[in-house]
Amino acid sequence: MESARSSWLVLALLSAFFAALTTIFGKIGVREIPSNLATAIRTVVILLLAWGIVLGTGEISGLRSVGQKTWLFLILSGLATGASWLFYYAALQRGPASLVSPIDKTSLAMVLILAALFLGEPLTWKTALGGGLVVLGAIVVALK
Repeated sequence: MESARSSWLVLALLSAFFAALTTIFGKIGVREIPSNLATAIRTVVILLLAWGIVLGTGEISGLRSVGQKTWLFLILSGLATGASWLFYYAALQRGPASLVSPIDKTSLAMVLILAALFLGEPLTWKTALGGGLVVLGAIVVALK
């Protein structure tokens, strides 16, 4: 059990690291072009990378077994991701990365609430406090 916990934790930390790089590289990338164009270019790179991994690992064979409900929720997730990226890059183009990123991270509090409502995940005092502290931290940073 500990190995599974360590595995997701390492992956989550790597995700956070690459998300930080995404912000820095993205801020530099939107300096000279419209944010929507930057998002489109980034999306093509992600598309090629993801399909390259799927093809390289042989996971493409699982495509036939994807059910309608899975398709629906992955499409909805993709639409939400696209909207998030478009707004994020537009915000990065207009504001400092050091303020945009913390505000973006308030999504943690939103995830905790939505996960409780839609996924039945527990919203304990610890998770509520942690989410609240993230929001409070974003406010403190934004009040520079």
